[in-house]
Amino acid sequence: MSIPYYQVDAFTDRLFTGNPAGVCLLTDWLPDATLQAIAAENNLAETAFVVQRTEHFDLRWFTPNLEMDLCGHATLAPAHVIFQHLGYRESIVRFQTRSGLLTVTREHDLLTLDFPARPAVPCPTPADLIAGLGATPVATAKARDYLAIFDSEQTVRNLKPDMAALMRLDCLGIIATAPGEQCDFVSRFFAPRAGVPEDPVTGSAHCTLIPYWAERLGRMKLHARQVSARGGELFCELRGERVGMAGHAVTYSTGFLHVL
Repeated sequence: MSIPYYQVDAFTDRLFTGNPAGVCLLTDWLPDATLQAIAAENNLAETAFVVQRTEHFDLRWFTPNLEMDLCGHATLAPAHVIFQHLGYRESIVRFQTRSGLLTVTREHDLLTLDFPARPAVPCPTPADLIAGLGATPVATAKARDYLAIFDSEQTVRNLKPDMAALMRLDCLGIIATAPGEQCDFVSRFFAPRAGVPEDPVTGSAHCTLIPYWAERLGRMKLHARQVSARGGELFCELRGERVGMAGHAVTYSTGFLHVL
């Protein structure tokens, strides 16, 4: 079996930046063990698997270690493939996922994700969070992930995380964030439990970041940067119980996977 395969850099308009995602176009679902093996072989933060239905696409996401419940860049990437490589003429792509219906809207070369908001609740700062980040946040909150809030962009940039300590935390990932120097806020995201020590650009983390910064800054529309080594840019909007995240994407490679 030959599976059409694309690798796309998401949340960027330049190759070799943003977050690379694999996109596999399937005619029907393969066994979960095969999907997981493909993701492990690809060794990217996420591989997206897409099956086209009559009025929507089914979408699942796998890290090298596990299946995810929500992923932003690996939703942006298959939407880019559908628009740019499959000749899709509608302005909205609809994905059925483990997190319900997700849509991606195209406006020129900008793609906007509509995702559920995941506001974080203030909580005490665990000792392993301080040890894992090597710095003490000014405040801590938790949703799916821990949200560690710092007072400066440089502090977030300078973090040198201890992945062994972060793996002891009872969460999927750890978001470090601070006010931005040339944008509204910056962040980094660490998910060693998922086999992703640091994710270059993380849409699902912004489901928590957007509600926090919208309330703190008193604005619904925000400009964000993820300050990983590759870096990425998001144009964000709080929409009540939903969030909008817009970004660009570029195709790095196309080909086939030969797996069976």
